[in-house]
Amino acid sequence: MLVHLRVRDLVLIDDLDLPLSPGFNVLTGETGAGKSLVATAIHLLLGRKTKPDIVRRGADEAAVEGLFDVSDEPGVRARLADAGYGDGDELLVRRIVPAEGRQRCFVNGRLASLALLADLADGLASFASQHEHLALLDPARQLALVDDFGTHGDRLDAMTAAHAAASAARARYDDLLAKERDRAQRLDWLAFQVEEIDRTAPGPDELDALEVEAGRLRHGEQLLGATRGAADGLYESDGSVYERIATFARELEAVAAHDPVLAGESSSLLEAAGIVEEAARRLADYASRADADPERLEEVEERRGALLDLTKKHGMDLAELVDHVETMRSEVEELSRYEEAVEEARATLAVAREEAAKCAAALTAARKRAAKKLTKAVTAELSDLGLGGGRFEIAFTVREGDPGPVGADRAEFLVSLNPGEGTHPLRQVASGGELSRLMLGIRRALSGVGPAGTHVFDEVDSGIGGAVASAVGRKLAEVAEHHQVVCVTHLPQIAGLPGTHFLVAKGERKGRTLTEVRRLDEEERVQEVARMLGGETLTEKTKAAARELLAG
Repeated sequence: MLVHLRVRDLVLIDDLDLPLSPGFNVLTGETGAGKSLVATAIHLLLGRKTKPDIVRRGADEAAVEGLFDVSDEPGVRARLADAGYGDGDELLVRRIVPAEGRQRCFVNGRLASLALLADLADGLASFASQHEHLALLDPARQLALVDDFGTHGDRLDAMTAAHAAASAARARYDDLLAKERDRAQRLDWLAFQVEEIDRTAPGPDELDALEVEAGRLRHGEQLLGATRGAADGLYESDGSVYERIATFARELEAVAAHDPVLAGESSSLLEAAGIVEEAARRLADYASRADADPERLEEVEERRGALLDLTKKHGMDLAELVDHVETMRSEVEELSRYEEAVEEARATLAVAREEAAKCAAALTAARKRAAKKLTKAVTAELSDLGLGGGRFEIAFTVREGDPGPVGADRAEFLVSLNPGEGTHPLRQVASGGELSRLMLGIRRALSGVGPAGTHVFDEVDSGIGGAVASAVGRKLAEVAEHHQVVCVTHLPQIAGLPGTHFLVAKGERKGRTLTEVRRLDEEERVQEVARMLGGETLTEKTKAAARELLAG
């Protein structure tokens, strides 16, 4: 639902700040005042393409911002989260169209491409106008509407999962068949690679250990001298550190009878002597093992060289190489039992295809039940909309081959608007006014189904009046009970519906024409509806009629 709309320098709009209500929002005004510019702005927020000529003359750029409440739009929130644009209940979209240069899009404050914006905003709003039928004419969207109406999302989820399983099984089977062509050559090559690596038998951390050992062997004499000297000086030689500390400890212990504080210091020195003794013992042990050993150094260097050659040849570090050889070993085993693997894959594919077919059949049955109810509901709407005698149908065809992620069905909305005439696809209906009313009837039948998004009706009431206009108004009001409606109209019967009323007016400022939009209070609504009823000259009679219309 669109909560707030901000527009700057768009055609005749200088600066527009428009808070919208959750239910019915109507825009009225004189012909040519720019009522449809609001619909144009919403189009931009949804990622629709445009040209620089929409920038107000003299301005550097046009800017449109929209704040959407997506708390009831789980699909939109999921797409935002997956794309890294947040997972909250609000969506802020900003679109910049410069007079020259590249257009820019921002989603929740972050730069986004136009294609990404269109994907993220998909389903946020739908449009109906005499010239723009958009998604409702798309057979894929028509099928989705049948699914929404039928509320059989569990069957659709099962179909999607079954298709994914069948696709994975098909990919596995095809991969095995493709390997048959060069299986023997591949098997020989893998066996050679595995044997070569196994001869060296690398460990994942072996290079690090060899580097440490090589360093120790290269500097064996230095290590021996340092550790032997430290061990002697600390403990083994006359006058060693240990001997001196122990002497001091005994002397302090001897005089501790005169001051108990010194007993603690004597004890600390004895502990230090023990630490020194232990360190000296470890150093002596190290010195006994320290050796230059040039033969061992040569062995270590040769081993390091062999391991480095392997990593260079295969283009990976040692840990990756150890994992890689296990992968190759598994492939060798797989290729060695190729025929058995092919049979297993073929059996798995057959089971997966059978399950997908069962899910598709169950989904088809559910769709046909939903289509029967939807057909009845839409047909019942047609007479109220001035299309008496019209007939609405939904035709299904089955796709060839295996079912897809949404099943095996293709739906097509069919309509007959004249008694005695056959039905035709909705996309082939020629009359814009009839199509707009038909689309309204479909939306009315679907009201209450799906998220409470935004429905924009741009002069769908063109060419009608009287009782039909009143009926169209009732249908719009019924849609607005479940969804946000933004309606551009010239009919007082629709302008008088309960909701928020905006007046679009063209004016002049500093010699420039501009379009302004403002919300009307109750008395201003009376004035505007009276104008729509009786023209520019307002009389008490037309005002009274306007009040009666607004009172419902």
